Amino acid sequence: MFQTQTLLPILYQDEHLVAINKPNGLLVHRTRIAEENKAFALQLLRNQLGQRVYPLHRLDRPTSGVLLFGLSKESAQKLMPLFEEREVAKTYLAVVRGYVKESESIEYALKEETYKEPQYALTEYKRLATVEIPVPVGRYQTARYSLVEATPLTGRMHQIRKHFAHISHYIIGDKKHGDWRHNQMFAEKLHTPFLLLHAYAVRFTHPFTGERICIEAPLPAHFRSICLQFGWQQVLEEVKISY
Repeated sequence: MFQTQTLLPILYQDEHLVAINKPNGLLVHRTRIAEENKAFALQLLRNQLGQRVYPLHRLDRPTSGVLLFGLSKESAQKLMPLFEEREVAKTYLAVVRGYVKESESIEYALKEETYKEPQYALTEYKRLATVEIPVPVGRYQTARYSLVEATPLTGRMHQIRKHFAHISHYIIGDKKHGDWRHNQMFAEKLHTPFLLLHAYAVRFTHPFTGERICIEAPLPAHFRSICLQFGWQQVLEEVKISY
């Protein structure tokens, strides 16, 4: 669990925006379903910087990685449309159950609370590595997993988690949309009870300077540990992912 006295890691900052590496387990802002939890990124970052900040997008509570905030209302109004108009490219890393295809586009409409009908949703992914370990899960005597790089081309709630559940390659550690048997094995055998989904890169054109910005977030300790245990260091180095 994130400790409230810990400073949030700042990945990028200029006069208009700031990006942090959000730890898993930290809310972006206070919600009705988690009002008892006093720790949330908006408040912590405001206290850390000594000024108001404005969230530009969201990350699920158990997801770690790049999270952007505007540093003024005017900056947020200029930056927010980049996300709304899908001009921000977000790339995630995930560990999923089984051997996925080398690459695939998952096009599957998702139900959202604010809409009566399921909304169009598209996620592309490519497989980076696989592993088979001699640990029985369910009726199988070994367990197979894939490391994937996923890019959501739409912005639906829990989109990546739901899409990998849709193709039965559940993200490890996903308590809502995942496979409890594999989650339990990772927690008990590999000491990793957390969601293995990390927003490692965000790319966009800065609306104030015109500069092409790429912000990357190093893997959190629990994700890094799994990659080391599975021998995926070389793969991470080849795609230039900090670990």
